[in-house]
Amino acid sequence: MLCPFCRESESKVVDSRGSQEFVIRRRRECLACGRRFTTYEKMEESPLKVVKKDDSRVPFDREKIRAGIETACYKRPISPDQIEELINKVELEVYEAFDREVPSRFIGEKVCEGLRQLDQVAFVRFASVYRSFQDVDDFVEELQLLRSRSHS
Repeated sequence: MLCPFCRESESKVVDSRGSQEFVIRRRRECLACGRRFTTYEKMEESPLKVVKKDDSRVPFDREKIRAGIETACYKRPISPDQIEELINKVELEVYEAFDREVPSRFIGEKVCEGLRQLDQVAFVRFASVYRSFQDVDDFVEELQLLRSRSHS
């Protein structure tokens, strides 16, 4: 890292902290001139691909996750912060578990897990689309599973 004042390359990190998702703020001190400056490290986005059911591959897009969750949470008592927190959690789990390709099924299951804990109605809404419920029996089966989990 070059000092912006004297252009020397030697500096030491005085303070380091996360400032946003996947961004690290570092306060540095130049070893040549002694002046301080701030740098930001951002994780380079890897070209993570989502492998769909039909084996096609599309770029990972957190906004698609947001759209699905927001649709499921429509008119439910869930705050935008709770939705953002769930999206961040799912994205973090994806990047921790996969380097280049992630099955869409993994993402869907993580969203289901999060919605199941957040709001059961939103969970059933999401699951009905994600798991392609064909008829009322599929809904009833999922609701019975949900009830048995909440009573145990």
